[in-house]
Amino acid sequence: MTEALQLVPKAEAKQSMKDFKSDQEVRWCPGCGDYAILAAVQGFMPELGLARENIVFVSGIGCSSRFPYYMNTYGMHSIHGRAPAIATGLAASRRDLSVWVVTGDGDALSIGGNHLIHALRRNVNLKILLFNNRIYGLTKGQYSPTSEVGKITKSTPMGSLDAPFNPVSLALGAEASFVARTVDSDRKHLTEVLRQAAAHQGTALIEIYQNCNIFNDGAFDVLKDKQQAQEAVIRLEHGQPVRFGGELSKGVVRDPATGDLKVVTVTPENEADVLVHDAHAASPTTAFALSRLADPDTLRNTPIGVFRAVERPVYDTLMSDQLDAAVERKGKGDLAALLAGGDTWTVVG
Repeated sequence: MTEALQLVPKAEAKQSMKDFKSDQEVRWCPGCGDYAILAAVQGFMPELGLARENIVFVSGIGCSSRFPYYMNTYGMHSIHGRAPAIATGLAASRRDLSVWVVTGDGDALSIGGNHLIHALRRNVNLKILLFNNRIYGLTKGQYSPTSEVGKITKSTPMGSLDAPFNPVSLALGAEASFVARTVDSDRKHLTEVLRQAAAHQGTALIEIYQNCNIFNDGAFDVLKDKQQAQEAVIRLEHGQPVRFGGELSKGVVRDPATGDLKVVTVTPENEADVLVHDAHAASPTTAFALSRLADPDTLRNTPIGVFRAVERPVYDTLMSDQLDAAVERKGKGDLAALLAGGDTWTVVG
């Protein structure tokens, strides 16, 4: 897989999906999109070929955060919003582990927002699965940081006044080296995105649109209904023209007047202008522009797939190299002098 994952011991025997199912009863609401994501992840894990005891799932608080209970790997159900921080410590200190973070839109983007952006900018070797159902599910249906403006919920009976976060835009703004989006019910697409994220060196963030059929049912129907999705979903593929719709009649081009991206009907005259997706571009500018295409209310023109996948120094590798260098310089450091030197004060009782 990657340089980092090569440090993780391989499984001694061939594995199957069953090997990654724990003995715990899966307890989400019937029909919850989390079931589909769990099945996809359990089905994908054997592809890594890693020993289960060298795989760790860390979660925060929320419906999605029950995930570690259901994976037959090591796991930690941590505290609200702090999963990226805990996972950072684990990945940095134990490079023999494959570390995965499972979080939700409330857990990751509200109380955990600060931890998320710093994990992304540091490029720690983590794979972050961000379940986005645009609602607080565990606490029974309050609006979340990704809920649309005007959202009627128990905590916003007259409609939400908050402008929602766009998780993909946020991740790109934090200089994330791998950013993708997929949908819970599209098993094939979800698995392919997981595959690419696992092969990436550094932090990989995957936003997964996930249906909460109790408190926000149907939020992503336009992206799931076969007929509607054909006109609403833009499937990004590296090196391919960004086209969608029936007979690929629509395309994404750059507006020469503003430099922004826009959706047009493809004609012989403008076909050459259709954007060719480059997920490996050094600059995140175009990936960010793609992340802004979707209408936040109707979700029309929603790109899914890998927005950005670039190589950048991995934090835990850099830290390990620095520690090795410090060991080689043994005898040259004086911890006592460091602690007692410089700006110190004597407190008189």
